Amino acid sequence: MQSRKAARLSRRTVVIGVGAGLIAAPPAPRASHEKGSAMLQDPTQKYPKPPFKHQSQPWPGLAREMDPKPDHGETSYKGSYRLRGRKALITGGDSGMGRAAAIAFAREGASVAIHYHPDEAPDALDVADLLKAEGHTIVLLPGDIRAESFCKRLVEDAVAKLGGLDILVSNAARQQTHDSILEITTDQFDWTMRTNIYAPFWIIQAALPHLKPGSAIISTASEQAYDPSPNLYDYAQTKAATMNYTKSLAKQLAPKGIRVNAVAPGPIWTPLQVSGGATQEKIEHFGEQTPMGRPGQPAELASIYVQLAAEDASYATGQVYGSAGGDGQP
Repeated sequence: MQSRKAARLSRRTVVIGVGAGLIAAPPAPRASHEKGSAMLQDPTQKYPKPPFKHQSQPWPGLAREMDPKPDHGETSYKGSYRLRGRKALITGGDSGMGRAAAIAFAREGASVAIHYHPDEAPDALDVADLLKAEGHTIVLLPGDIRAESFCKRLVEDAVAKLGGLDILVSNAARQQTHDSILEITTDQFDWTMRTNIYAPFWIIQAALPHLKPGSAIISTASEQAYDPSPNLYDYAQTKAATMNYTKSLAKQLAPKGIRVNAVAPGPIWTPLQVSGGATQEKIEHFGEQTPMGRPGQPAELASIYVQLAAEDASYATGQVYGSAGGDGQP
């Protein structure tokens, strides 16, 4: 009896001892956790801060000629095939947020058609060469979106060359700085309206018959929609309209299973600024007023475009996602 009882106690002691050891001994940190911690970066120090040197380019400007050159995610964005099999058309995909979205979409597994103005060909070829070398399907579609006929042909060409369409990113825009409304000619005003308002209208109209349930439309708005600068009279109102049509169209298309959202950047370092979109003084201090003390880089918005296009954002529609370094709305 005593020996069997002692054996039971012995087994119980062992079990309790092991259990206590498991509770008391903290688990060893996982390698992936350690690696993730080591990769943390202070966002205020991640990219160049002003002052920047004065620089000017003829419209529409080239990213390759800027100093410092913008980061579109060329070396930093790593995809995980969240958009595998998807087919995307991006207007203004040669530089800025459009280029960042093109790189991210391609590395997430999407086939991408990049629209650009013919004068932006050097930038467009740079990004196409980069992505084609990695084995991605990239289609280049140059043209002037101020013409309704081209906008319709743009969509048809994208559908034909991609084999369909289920993501539309309306990103191309014109921005020119003017100290006074009296400086803006009717032709200049019309140019901005046709690029920023008419073109998305024509392109979305042409794209809708091809978009099936699950498709996504993403527009590029701006903090100017909420807090307009006095020297961007025409540009700012087009971005307010972009925000508005995003919300209106989202309600119209939700029953059809098509989501519509927008991204609203703050000060982002793109050719838009150095080709007439900002004064030399503003370029020198660009982004300095934000709580982060610097402008954003296009690469910092790439994941937002991916999220809005991805299937796991299926309940997000009519939303405006801000990215302004601590300033602006929403």
